[in-house]
Amino acid sequence: MNAVDVIVEDETWKVIEGKTRLVEQAVAAASAEITNARPGVIAVLLTDDAAMADLNTRFRQKSGPTNVLSFPASEHTDNHLGDIALASGVVISEANARSLPLADHLRHLIVHGFLHLQGYDHLEDDEAQVMESIERRALARLGVADPYLDMADGGAEADE
Repeated sequence: MNAVDVIVEDETWKVIEGKTRLVEQAVAAASAEITNARPGVIAVLLTDDAAMADLNTRFRQKSGPTNVLSFPASEHTDNHLGDIALASGVVISEANARSLPLADHLRHLIVHGFLHLQGYDHLEDDEAQVMESIERRALARLGVADPYLDMADGGAEADE
């Protein structure tokens, strides 16, 4: 079982009602799709593009904001699985550009970030296929359409 602490740092996120519930549902759906998912507390930071750009520069040496970043906790951290940060402007722009409900896009990115906290990655094609398959199944549990169907390259949507 995972506990989720949602921290709203940017008021732009007010456009989504029931954020904590949506995040908890996304984490539960992703966890249900993983054999031996590690439990723990997850902090989810809903921030703005400027703060995300700072995180992206400091931790990935990449300039500009990205949609989602995951920060797995150290193996020696008691009961803390890690942190997920999302940038309001990037996430809202992506949802609008793809005509997606914002709540669905948020849940997809939470599932994506949670999988990173569980050790999944998408750097190699075979890893991406595994990760995207889990994302699709988790989102289907939530009634969210396959986020990869309308993507030209079929590749991972999250920048992380």
